Amino acid sequence: MDNQVTSREIPPGRVPGVSFVHALREHAHQLAVVTPGGLAITYEDLAERVEATADRLGAARRLVVVAGTNDLDTLVAYLGCLHGRHPVLLSHAGDLNALVGRYDPDVVIDHTTGAATWDERRTGTAHTLHPELALLLSTSGSTGSPKLVRLSATNLEANASAIAGYLDIRDDDRAVLSLPMQYCYGLSVINSNLLRGAAILLTGDSVVEPRFWDFFQQHGGTSLHGVPHTFELLDRIGFERLDLPTLRYVTQAGGRLEPGTVRRYAALGARDGWRFFVMYGQTEATARMAYLPPELAASRPSAIGKPVPGGRFEIRPADDGGDGELIYHGPNVMLGYADQPADLARGRTVVELATGDLARRAPDGLYEVTGRKSRFIKPFGQRIDLDFLERSIQQAGYDAVCTGTDEVLVVTVRTRRASGAVRDLVATRLGLPHRSVRVQAIAEFPRLTNGKIDYQALLTHEREEPGRDRTVRAAFTTVLNLPTVSGSDTFVGLGGDSLSYVQMCIALERVLGHLPDDWHLTPIRDLENRRPHIRASVAVETDIVLRALAIILVVGTHAGLFRILGGAHLLLVIAGWNFARFALARGDGTHPGRHVLGSAVRIAIPAILWIAWRSMSQPDVVLANVLLINNYLRQGATGYWYIEVLVQLLLVLAAVFSIPAVRRFERDHRFTAALFALAVAIAARMLADDAGGFPERAMTAQGTVWFFALGWLAQRAGTSARKLLVLGAALILVADYFADPRREAVILGGLLLLVLLPCIRLPRIVARTVALLAAASLYIYLTHYAVYPVLLPHLALIAVVAISLTAGIITWRAVQVLSRLRRRLPL
Repeated sequence: MDNQVTSREIPPGRVPGVSFVHALREHAHQLAVVTPGGLAITYEDLAERVEATADRLGAARRLVVVAGTNDLDTLVAYLGCLHGRHPVLLSHAGDLNALVGRYDPDVVIDHTTGAATWDERRTGTAHTLHPELALLLSTSGSTGSPKLVRLSATNLEANASAIAGYLDIRDDDRAVLSLPMQYCYGLSVINSNLLRGAAILLTGDSVVEPRFWDFFQQHGGTSLHGVPHTFELLDRIGFERLDLPTLRYVTQAGGRLEPGTVRRYAALGARDGWRFFVMYGQTEATARMAYLPPELAASRPSAIGKPVPGGRFEIRPADDGGDGELIYHGPNVMLGYADQPADLARGRTVVELATGDLARRAPDGLYEVTGRKSRFIKPFGQRIDLDFLERSIQQAGYDAVCTGTDEVLVVTVRTRRASGAVRDLVATRLGLPHRSVRVQAIAEFPRLTNGKIDYQALLTHEREEPGRDRTVRAAFTTVLNLPTVSGSDTFVGLGGDSLSYVQMCIALERVLGHLPDDWHLTPIRDLENRRPHIRASVAVETDIVLRALAIILVVGTHAGLFRILGGAHLLLVIAGWNFARFALARGDGTHPGRHVLGSAVRIAIPAILWIAWRSMSQPDVVLANVLLINNYLRQGATGYWYIEVLVQLLLVLAAVFSIPAVRRFERDHRFTAALFALAVAIAARMLADDAGGFPERAMTAQGTVWFFALGWLAQRAGTSARKLLVLGAALILVADYFADPRREAVILGGLLLLVLLPCIRLPRIVARTVALLAAASLYIYLTHYAVYPVLLPHLALIAVVAISLTAGIITWRAVQVLSRLRRRLPL
């Protein structure tokens, strides 16, 4: 396979092009691309951008490296290179410097930092580039190896045509692409859809993010594509409950999917009217070699199927009489590999592809993969050469051996001190999540009788690395006051709510640094496997910042430091936001009503105890305050109205969500349900307005529930149109409601930040203070009435406010300590 194949050579003056790239204008005003920001590009517009890129690169063929993300600029750069017949090397951000150093490209186009940069290192080329060479890709994903797959224009066209044929891609299709386009699977989605004049919906969002599905539904996505891990995530979010009327088909590749999962998704597709394609391939085959027809997925879920159109398989017999190696023949088989720049001048060096997989052909003609011939594993669709990885780790100064499965890579070292460094090195180099890399320490590597390493013994004795995993779990058990948790548990599933959310953020940030947006829905094992990322500044979620700001406004206004009202009503908006985010996001089988009731109890008990203690010394604190109903009776102190309203609202919602039909409606129509809640709240507000004065309008549940509903609706607004709707409704409802522009500005400004700005980056020490204030906000609200009146005659106003805030934090901390002690003491 390493010898030059001379069966077909193209004269140097004739360089074949990729026909579907040169034919973009034929689709004219058809939709071609929708960007992550929602920009729609027609084929005519795309063709103009591609031709402009080709013109900029010039007529002389040059080696071009393109690095970027799933954005329009990266796509145009890739297509522009093909249009101008310039060999293009697609790179991940992490591999860019190494590949530039190894292959010395003539041009580097880098979109990884957000702003496009062109580095034209020379006007011509330093290389001899074979006429057939069109594309260079890393072998089956990123393995950390400089070995590249050399692909021709014929390879690209043949595979795109075959895929478009068996998937029946149409010109009105809209394929959502979240897979990296540097990965052969992602690139095949682009090529096959552009060949048929279909549209590409570009996104960098994960399928667990609501924005992904808002984007999919807004633009009428017709196909979904994923590796095995994608389907784990789909199961996690309840994909079977999503309403996707435009979906025509789903494809899976990048590794073996469990037969039970194949059957389940095939049945789901049959139920909802879309087709499920299981596919098999390698980068060396320009992506695809086989597919399993959807009608056979339920009955033959273990099979890889039949060859793609134009391809064929043979099974090369094994010497030991067992299953032989699967060999593929077809026009999409690569030209060969490249290890150095000189290889770019080589023509075809292979005529068949030895897959490295052991296989058999069943009586019904379908092929089944039964094992691996060599030391390769393929977690997350990335084929990893274990021998090459071993050498890389050893070159870095560590004595290590590697083994593993398609689910986990196992690296064994001789000293435990090296475990953390090796794990970081391997995960970073391969681009794998930490949970897919296990590092274990052992005094001596086990060996077979012939002296070779016993890899099976290492795999059998694989054990998880201790240390940080326990710290993450300790954060959960401590904050949520639980004796133990499991790796599959989530913050929301364990009963976490807005009261414990901030405290959990503090605890986890100490361990992991930056947290993902959906950490509260992420299983503990996934959090454990995140690489710590500690920065000088911290991205604090906006609702936490606003909660801290609101409680400062409440205390500062009551103490007389300033007069900026609206803090308590902003807290109600945030409470509605967190209600939607936590109480209505549970996936553990319990209904939201129980969770909401638990939140009401966790607020009511400390409030009742504190107010009851206050009533023994303060004549204006009466039984109605203790029972949290004074906002209606108005017999005692009015300052506790916010606590009273919040508990009352939660109790009502607990009752409402105990009704199965309500739960089903909210689950299936999240934004509509929130919109309906706001409509009900507005009706209640109108009744309160008719009732008379200020207390009825702004201190009762029916008079203030619309603030809560606004926060709920804002949290459900995933698209730009819905966000504008929420902000418009807020402007109409809040403007001139209090006849106090500053008060209304506090509420509208807070809601605007919630809707438009997910996080606010703050210096770490400021972020810690903000988090403490937000976490203790309930106790600050309760205790400040007992603190500031005593201090006012003796201290400056700024000191009074600071001490009042601190007293609430201390009280909150004391309650946390007592709660833990109570759990540990025998009853």
